[in-house]
Amino acid sequence: MAKVLITGISGQDGAFLARALLERGDEVYGAMRRGSTSKTGRLKELGIREKVKLCTLEVTEFANVQNVLNEIRPDMIFNLAAQSFVADSFQFPHYTSDVNYMGVLNILEAMRLLKLDAKLYQASTSEMYGDVLEKPQSEKTPFNPLSPYAVSKLAAHSLVVNYRQAYDMFATSGILFNHESELRGYEFVTRKITSWLARIKLQNAEAMPLGNLSSVRDWGYAPEYTDMMIKMLDHGEPDDFVISTNTEYTVREFLFMAAQEVGFDLYSEGEGLEEKCYNRKTGKLVAYVDPRYFRASDVVYLRGDNSKAQKLLGWKPEILAPEIARRMAIYDLKKAAVSNPGL
Repeated sequence: MAKVLITGISGQDGAFLARALLERGDEVYGAMRRGSTSKTGRLKELGIREKVKLCTLEVTEFANVQNVLNEIRPDMIFNLAAQSFVADSFQFPHYTSDVNYMGVLNILEAMRLLKLDAKLYQASTSEMYGDVLEKPQSEKTPFNPLSPYAVSKLAAHSLVVNYRQAYDMFATSGILFNHESELRGYEFVTRKITSWLARIKLQNAEAMPLGNLSSVRDWGYAPEYTDMMIKMLDHGEPDDFVISTNTEYTVREFLFMAAQEVGFDLYSEGEGLEEKCYNRKTGKLVAYVDPRYFRASDVVYLRGDNSKAQKLLGWKPEILAPEIARRMAIYDLKKAAVSNPGL
């Protein structure tokens, strides 16, 4: 039985990762930021809240990081803590850098100074590829970030490589492409789509404003991706791995797939900023492009080459975007119905 510390335990990935580790018998510590209330909703949703040992950790405070690592002495550390919303990174670039880069530096330095014999997983991101220089993107593709979020993540990614080489640490980075689930945050476009469609269906909500409907993403299912995090640390050597499905769908396609699940047959009119999506059966406006949701610089295409993970980790994605859209739409329909029990 391994002793495991997960930072960012309150997020989608933290919850699914904790469940997978508990199922194999590991002792799981969940690090959360200090605050008046604990964000444990996802842990409760998965029925594991009482099985996870929670602790307070501020990754931006080196002394706190060092003290927590020294007290727990984990065998494995999964660093999922991050300011992970790309749009917010333009508004809060200093905070984003503090958490996403300095937090990783604090963990690495604490591990080094404590001579901690632990394996580290660092959550890197496909956003580091930015304005992509080749298609699809692999571990060898040059990075070209387009947001403060991606820049901070790339700096942390490079730091992990440096500590791995300089200090012979078992420090691995997973370059995970977009991965969604029923527990995705509402600020992310997939969950915004499925939850808003449910409210339109059951609560007569207004039409949904969206950004670039032509943006292309490689969407996978979060529980499968967190399983791969574990496989990366179980692998014999530390390394960097792209985890993706090697498929591509536009935001528009995800919207249409999710809409079909709630009973809407959508069609589009107009192009670019003038595009609007209507329900064919009723003629009602369901979604429209709103320039407020365009980023200062936007990543328009991401598709991962997962060949390395397939070969070395046995990675084979099973649940792809159409099924993800279906599951998320069903989940949000049920949630919307509960909030309006008379419907």
